[in-house]
Amino acid sequence: MNSKFEVFEKNKNTLDKWVKLICGASNEDIDAIEDLSAIYSAAGVDYIDVAAEQSIAQAARNGIKWSKEFFGTSPGLMISICDGKDIHFRKAKFDPLKCPPNCPRPCENSCPTFAIDNYGVTESKCYGCGRCIKSCPLNLISEYEFNLTKDNLPSSLQTIKPDAVEIHTEINRIDPFIEVVRILKNTDTKLKTISISCGLNQSPQSPNDLLKAIWERYEILSELNLPIIWQLDGRPMSGDLAPTTGRDTVKLFETIGSHLPPGLIQLAGGTNGKTHELLNVNNFPDGIAFGSYARKIMQPFIEFANKNNKKLYEYPERMALAIKEAQKLLKPWKKN
Repeated sequence: MNSKFEVFEKNKNTLDKWVKLICGASNEDIDAIEDLSAIYSAAGVDYIDVAAEQSIAQAARNGIKWSKEFFGTSPGLMISICDGKDIHFRKAKFDPLKCPPNCPRPCENSCPTFAIDNYGVTESKCYGCGRCIKSCPLNLISEYEFNLTKDNLPSSLQTIKPDAVEIHTEINRIDPFIEVVRILKNTDTKLKTISISCGLNQSPQSPNDLLKAIWERYEILSELNLPIIWQLDGRPMSGDLAPTTGRDTVKLFETIGSHLPPGLIQLAGGTNGKTHELLNVNNFPDGIAFGSYARKIMQPFIEFANKNNKKLYEYPERMALAIKEAQKLLKPWKKN
């Protein structure tokens, strides 16, 4: 077993946990991703998870490189892939000409990345959170699939050479999962770990259904001989709606966490700065992933730099403030 994982096994009841930054499986805002990667690398995350596209991965590596130079911290790079249609691989769109002139524009106000203006949705900034879709009083906003590796996963792996991959899957989607694992087995990319993200996306499904699906996938993954992270996605794409959005994830962990196959358990989906308060201090998971919330609290810093056509780390004082904010988010999960 990888020594990093051995450390986590020994420290399950300490504040030295695995933390991942989720930049977004459909996020292609390269400037923002570079800044986010620099900020959270300096703050001490273990992995940065990005969309599976070379320029996006390079932006993340640029941020990691900056952090390594100035702080000595260098997290691994993970790419998100999926075995079918998935909520994480989408973007929003609408025709602004159909909007009434007196609309209070709740879509624009709800967008955490400032992707919406009078001209519609800026595709590169949208990461598919869905807040605008729910906010539109006239239902003018729709979604479309944005899966960068749907037809070229082998090529993407060979080009990007990530340290890890995360497979987004669903309970009843086993055959496509087998095919993705086959591709990973046949790739020349030397992965350090593999993460599996699966949640209760359909109401008739129960935690026992999810547990059964995870054990099925564990048997399939055994041939890869890699450390596994089980990402329990309790409430996808909802991290910054309210402090209590982590309840679904915590409840799912408390229900099935002790029955999962070998591997690390990571919470995601609705996680934010208050999630640790919902957990029993003697029963913390091995780690946590921060997505929407982690990006939202950094967006004002990033927007400032973007408007001046610069990277945030070109403004040392603002960068220092951003890193402090990131460290506050990580503090309940990290010793240092």
